[in-house]
Order: sequence, then C-alpha cells, then structure tokens
Amino acid sequence: MSEILGKGWRLPGPLRGPFATQRRANNKPRGARWLPWLLPLALAALWVIASRQHWMSEQILPAPTLVWQSALDFGTGELWSHLWISLQRLAWGLIAGVTLGLLLGTWLGASHRAQTLVLPTFVALAQIPTLAWIPLFMLFFGIGEMLKLVVLIKAVVVPVTLHTLVGVRDAQPKLREAAATLRLPRHLVFRRLLLPAALPSFLAGVRLALATGWTSLLAVELLASSEGIGYLMVWGRQLFMLDLVFLCILLIGLVGAVMDRGFSSLERRLLYWPQPATGEQRRAIVPRAWQGLLLPLGLLLLWQASSHFGWVDQNILTSPLGVLHSLRAGIEDGSLLEALRLSLQRTLSGLLLGGGAGFVLGLLLGLSNPAERALGPTLSALRQVAIFAWVPLLTAWFGLGEGAKLVFVGLAAFFPLFIATQRGIASLSPQLGEAARALRLDLPQRLRLLVLPGAAPAIFAGLRLSLIYAWLGTIGAEYFMPSDGGIASLMLGAQQLFRMDQVMAAMVLIGLVGALLGNLGQRLESRATRWRTA
Repeated sequence: MSEILGKGWRLPGPLRGPFATQRRANNKPRGARWLPWLLPLALAALWVIASRQHWMSEQILPAPTLVWQSALDFGTGELWSHLWISLQRLAWGLIAGVTLGLLLGTWLGASHRAQTLVLPTFVALAQIPTLAWIPLFMLFFGIGEMLKLVVLIKAVVVPVTLHTLVGVRDAQPKLREAAATLRLPRHLVFRRLLLPAALPSFLAGVRLALATGWTSLLAVELLASSEGIGYLMVWGRQLFMLDLVFLCILLIGLVGAVMDRGFSSLERRLLYWPQPATGEQRRAIVPRAWQGLLLPLGLLLLWQASSHFGWVDQNILTSPLGVLHSLRAGIEDGSLLEALRLSLQRTLSGLLLGGGAGFVLGLLLGLSNPAERALGPTLSALRQVAIFAWVPLLTAWFGLGEGAKLVFVGLAAFFPLFIATQRGIASLSPQLGEAARALRLDLPQRLRLLVLPGAAPAIFAGLRLSLIYAWLGTIGAEYFMPSDGGIASLMLGAQQLFRMDQVMAAMVLIGLVGALLGNLGQRLESRATRWRTA
C-alpha cells in the first residue's frame, strides 16, 4: 500500500490479492495488537489516580471501586428490572412503529397519488423533532405508558416509512415490465420482486429506527417516568449517586452495541443474495402545487372546525388562527426571535466545538493506521451510548449553565462529521498515493490537492448531518438544562402556563428552522462539491 504522508501515514484502499488482509493482520507487530487498549487503559489509570489523589469530590467523580460496588448492589435485581421495563417499552414501540412505517411506506412507494397528496404533509411533520412534540403529547396522553409509546412510534415511523418508500418506489422498472409480460400474480410479484428490491432499504430504515427509538425512549424517561433505566439515572443524579449514573451509562452503551451487532447479523442473514437488488431511479413526478396542499388544507380546516365547535378543549388544542396570532405576536414583540437567536447561537457554537473536533479526529484516524487502531475502538464504543444518557453526568459536572449545553450540543455534532471524514478518507483510491509520490508533494500539498478534495463529498455530507444534529442537540439541551433563553425553554415555560398557542407556535418555528438548516447544509454540500457535476 502506497505511503503518501510520510512514515505511518497512509491512504487506505484495497490490498493486492484476496489474502493480503489476512497476511497483513498476521504480520502485525506485537505492539500493534495492544494499540486499541492504550486509550481505555490510560483513561482508567487517570480515573484511579484522580480518585485516589482526590482531585475531584467523590460525589462528582466516583472511584472505580465505588462503581463496581454499585454494580454488585444494584445488579442483584433493581438495575435489571428497570432495564427490562425500558426494553419492553422499546419492543412495543418498535413493533407498532415498524408495522405502521412499513404499511405507510409501501403505500406511498406504490401509489403516485399518495406521493402527491400525502408525502409533502408527512415530510413537513417529520421536520419537527420528536422532543418538540413531547409537551403536546403530555397534554393529550398524560405522563403514563401511553406517552412513551406515542413518542417511540413518532421516532420510529419516520425513518422506516421514508426508507421503505424509497425501496418500493425504486424497484427495477424492467423487472416490473417482465412481471407484467409474464402475467405473474400479485403475490409472486410481491414475494419475488418488491420484497427483495425493498428489503435492503427497509432494513436500513429499521436499523436507524432502532437507534432513534432507543435514544427517544431515554429522553422521555428522563423527562417523565417513574420506571426504566432513564428514570434510574435521574434518581441517581438527584441523590448525587454518580456511581449509579456511570453504571447506567455503561449499561446503555452495552445495550446499544448488542442491538447494533445483533441487527447487523440479522441483516447479513436476510440479505443472502450477492448484492442488494439495484434499483433504477425513476424521474420524480413533480406534482402540481395545489395537489400537495389539499391534505394540509383539509387538516387545517378540520382543526379549525374542531376548535370552533368545541369538539376539543382549546386549552389542549389551540385553533390554527390562535397559533398564527401567537406566532405573529411573538415575532412582533421580539420574544420568539430572541429565543430563536439564542438557540441558533448555541447550535453554531456546539457545531464549531463538536464538528471541529470530529473533523480533526476523523482526518487523523482516516490517514493514520496506528491512530485508527489506538483510538477507533474506544470512539466506536462511545458512539453506542445514546446521546441523552450523558445528560445526568454533564449536569453534575458542568451544572445547568451554558457550559453544559455547549458540551451536549458538541457531542451531538461530533460523531456525524467524525464518521463521515474518516470513511471518506479511508475510501480514497491508493492510486492517489502513487500520484503524490510521483509529483513529490509535501504534506500540506497532499492534503490540499489530493486528500481533502477527494474526501470532500463525504465530509460535506457529514457536515450537513452535524448541522441537523446540532440543532436537535440544542433543543434537547434546553429541555434538560432549563435556562432563561432559547426556543425550547420558551416552549417549556408556555407549557407550564398552559399556553398551548405559544407551544405550537414554537413547534412550527423549530420545524421550519430544522428544514432550513437541512436545506442550507445541502446547498453548502452542492456548492463545495460542484466539480462533481458535469
């Protein structure tokens, strides 16, 4: 493999011969096998030294022996009972959400009329983060088990529906023509054509839904629950039992890793053909503007009528005109705009902190095999911990101020850009190394002329995701770390006063900003990589 960045720095690529990887693994120096353990061992040693030297209070940084003792104490039954409750909730939410998403996605993918009339409304509602729906769901469903189920269904149904839609819609048209020519019955068309074509995309949606469902469940258990692993973390944080919080974080990470590995194994078993059925992307049918507005206008009229005739209590569901009036009043008096400004400021600050760190580490691990072996496994393990699991620990260490919010948003923005940068560089062709050596380029030139331009599509795609995740992290930070400003903080204050018009106005703004940030990231990606298009 060609070296282009000096000793120990390589551009990964395919090796020569089918057994090159195995030979390389067998010929690795003995010291290289210990590289993945260096960082965890160093962190463990630092933890032991800090606890023994009392650098921090034991209430802030519990000793490893105390965490182990808590594992023995709570592991006898209480910890597992709370975990079992959370897993049961997750299972029911997945069953309901995946079933609904499969049916809805199949219908949308198979029907052009459904895509025209229903899909725009579905996508618009999906832009509102799950957390932003919780105040409204609380008023409708209380804080019992129904709330957890509805939140899980909302989190799961969106990725499953959209991925299933793509899989069904893009099933090969030529195979459809062949099936029509052979006059195959519907059940054979479904079993032999649509199912194999849509299954890879559907499984990708389920895998994403598994992660988002687990994260959303922890969020709602942190907010409103008296059982479950999230509640146990809140209880430990309130009693300053951070040893229990550490234990729960470790358990959440292990559950996330087991679910991810288990689903990967299931995916390999189900997708047994040599490669997924390749779809031929059909030209999108652009609906007339008025057709896409039919469903939202009908829903708005029904909503207004239910409020006008008293079918629903206005303290629970304010009329659309009331929401519009509250939105206009909030913009005119500046309260909504000021809250939005503070939230966007946190989003951009967290993106600079977390996204910048993710880019630098992704660049390092993508270029350096020793760095990837030393840091990659630890970062991969940390990625399995759901983002909201860090909330009790961050609030204990940093309080409820701006520091804790910034760290939380930075964590949300870190992994998308880190993963995209590392994989983008790792997928570069090894022929670039030969070109760099032939041109005798130095390190800055190689980065500027070869590495970064080649990995730019993946890097900017990761930046787009980091921007969206930073916005979602901002909403989460303002939920769990109440402050005097921010759009989510304003929504929580309005919920406590039963001002549902303000709650729903804030929901509209959150959804619009999320959509605009996603569009902004896509435009940045297109402009930065415009050389890819003819």
